[in-house]
Amino acid sequence: MAHLTDIHLQPEGVAVESTIATLKALHERSDRPDLILTGGDAVMDVFAQKAERARTLKSLWRQVWSENCKIPSRHCIGNHDVWGWNKSRSGCTGAEPDYGKKWAMELFEIEKPYYAFTQGGWRFIGLDSTFSDGEGYKARLDDEQFEWLQDELKRTPAPTPVLILSHMPILSVCAYIDGNNEKTGHWAIPGDWVHIDARRLVNLFHRHPNVKLCLSGHLHQYDRADYDGVTYICSGAVSGNWWNAQTPQYYQTQPGYLMLDLYDDGSFESKYVRISFASRRDQ
Repeated sequence: MAHLTDIHLQPEGVAVESTIATLKALHERSDRPDLILTGGDAVMDVFAQKAERARTLKSLWRQVWSENCKIPSRHCIGNHDVWGWNKSRSGCTGAEPDYGKKWAMELFEIEKPYYAFTQGGWRFIGLDSTFSDGEGYKARLDDEQFEWLQDELKRTPAPTPVLILSHMPILSVCAYIDGNNEKTGHWAIPGDWVHIDARRLVNLFHRHPNVKLCLSGHLHQYDRADYDGVTYICSGAVSGNWWNAQTPQYYQTQPGYLMLDLYDDGSFESKYVRISFASRRDQ
């Protein structure tokens, strides 16, 4: 399978050509994946954008994905895929029929913002990490979703390995590198970077040792953390430094995506695949 996250599709710059080129290369691989998981932030951006821009991005995503991706795909919602929560900039009232996560659910053609499915002997669980905090957001699950996750893990047979997909990381190493902790003299990781409910999620996974792998994005950096039998991978962004063709690298991470082989016994192998941006278009 392949994990593509933080595509941040937009009509400006190199985004369209580079996304198409990435999908083309993925389809032409000798180890062409059986499944693509996208990790949120499909577009750039509807959280603080007006209706016209949101319509443009929805149309663009649908066209690019339908014309260039023939591999079965599942998606999770990122903060940039939630329309209008920053009302002062988006002009939304909250009464719009596709306001908030409904916009993303329509984009990804999903009935709920979180879901589960089985493929290749693994149970896949897609979470919704984005919850309102004023005109911003926090990375967490609400109680309803957490209870659903508990029940889902209880229903999954113990021999079945579980992969959990979220936009924001549950645990992360690279969150310590981003930011300006040196200025304060204290580690300070914002609640919109990494799940603020990580403790109760880690405790839940401890009770279900068939949870093997958690994939995320959001931070545009690539890391791996192994804790209590679970591997947490934050994958680098397809958009790199948000489609900056002159400096595509964000910190030490080049633009790219993750390739994974998942095995019946719950083990896996992964490799980060770097990509190059297409030539810059006239804007």
